[in-house]
Amino acid sequence: MTTLWFLHGVGGGHAAWNRQLAWFSRLGYRCVAWDQPGYGDAPPVEPYTLEAVAGELRRRIGDESVVLVGHSMGGFVAQDAYARYPDRVRALALCFTSPAFAGGGEFAAQFVAARLGPLDAGKSMAETAAGLMPTMRGRKSNPAGLAQAERIMAAIAPETYRKAVSMLTTFDRRADLPNIAVPTLLVAGGDDRTAPPAVMEKMAQRIPGAEYVCLEGCGHLGPMDQPEAFNAVLEDFLRRHSL
Repeated sequence: MTTLWFLHGVGGGHAAWNRQLAWFSRLGYRCVAWDQPGYGDAPPVEPYTLEAVAGELRRRIGDESVVLVGHSMGGFVAQDAYARYPDRVRALALCFTSPAFAGGGEFAAQFVAARLGPLDAGKSMAETAAGLMPTMRGRKSNPAGLAQAERIMAAIAPETYRKAVSMLTTFDRRADLPNIAVPTLLVAGGDDRTAPPAVMEKMAQRIPGAEYVCLEGCGHLGPMDQPEAFNAVLEDFLRRHSL
């Protein structure tokens, strides 16, 4: 039985994958949607680094070899975990993500300001989510998915959220892309401004044998934006690779 590990984004949690867990469990997969350290009831790690987070993922996976399905920040964690523990990964699905944080410059400043500025101004996580999540949707987004994303983000501990945003800015696995040697699927959203399709398509070209799919009218919330379309793409990938 193949195990799918679903890794959420910075504003997410295990419930972000509810539609995927229901779908793939019915198909006979063992499905695990984790809460990254500090999210939900998961104990935090210190220091809050990608190395520590990937190490905790490796510990929780155990001795299995699994398929990692990472959304946004979860895509960062999936890439980092593969680079450190390739024997524990059968395949990768890197979704609405990138091979590195954008680094310095205007985008980085805007990213951090959009995510931490409201908290710095004294707003709650619920208020921050209400302001941020609508900017993540696409032209063909499921309204229920947006509402779900807001509820999930509202429940994150502010200190964990701050640490996770800070962690994201350290990520860069561009040099490791040609070394990925497992079946790899990249899923982009046509309306995603956080992980633009052009960035993801270029990323796919650097991974040997990688497959690239762009969901038209889909925003950054992918698995919640267009759950049926996303699930169909992932199911097709898994079946074709006998996973």
